[in-house]
Amino acid sequence: MSDKPRIGYIGVGLMGHGVAKNILERGGHPLVISGHRNRAPVDDLIGRGAVEAPDAAAVAAASDIVFLCLPSAVEVEATVYGDRGLLGEMRPGMMLVDNTTCDPATTRRVGRDLETQGASMVDAALGRTPKEAEAGRLSTYVGGAPEDVARVRPILETYADTIVVCGELGAGTTCKLVNNSITIGMCALIAEGFATAAKLGVDLNALADVLSAGGADGRMWQMMMPWIREGDDSHLKGPFRIAAKDVRFYNRMAEEAEVATPIAQAINQTYRLVLNQGHAERFMPVLPSILAELNGAKIRDLD
Repeated sequence: MSDKPRIGYIGVGLMGHGVAKNILERGGHPLVISGHRNRAPVDDLIGRGAVEAPDAAAVAAASDIVFLCLPSAVEVEATVYGDRGLLGEMRPGMMLVDNTTCDPATTRRVGRDLETQGASMVDAALGRTPKEAEAGRLSTYVGGAPEDVARVRPILETYADTIVVCGELGAGTTCKLVNNSITIGMCALIAEGFATAAKLGVDLNALADVLSAGGADGRMWQMMMPWIREGDDSHLKGPFRIAAKDVRFYNRMAEEAEVATPIAQAINQTYRLVLNQGHAERFMPVLPSILAELNGAKIRDLD
């Protein structure tokens, strides 16, 4: 029997599958998971040695440390506080690690409630893409008490090669939301520029060469460029519904801090427009085509 902490993982989707796989295989931790609407990642992990539990409470009962990787704070709250949720099974000495890009206010509230039961919490939002998740080369942005961060760090190292400790509980998610507002905004600005260029009849491959040679070059552009050149959106598997959620959470966080965010508000409206057009599940690199189409131009087919 392993003497390593037993890990529970809830949310084995695009990002969570790779994280859970590496905790299991690279870390050698016993792993219990809960079901997911897509059975493929669940069945894959079971085939690798994970055990499936019927609900969040059962995951907690079988674990020492529970990880979450969920779409938003709404799902985090339901998983913690709902019927057969985590809270009722969190024992003294247990830890909750949240990989979700969550609302920091929710993170801190959950942390306080866990503390009353003798458990603790670390927020460890994820950076990069599902490709790096599978390879164990994610970045993660961590908030929590120093002793809790130190305890969980060896597990984080099984799936992340870049670990940034940001401060107290909630600080990791706060930094992630600020980062995402910037990178998601870059995607919107690049897309708007290419939509304009398409309307003006510019050679888009030539414009891509210009961006690659100038100050606009960077990781976000490099992940979007294959869509412009080849129609390949696989380099940034971030659905618009998640991008829109992150920008909303950033704006809410800024509003609570009484910070004016006119640019982020405009970005929010761009992604709201995309959702209203029915593209919630499409990946972010196709945004130039969506905006071009809305403006009577074309970059490439969306079908």
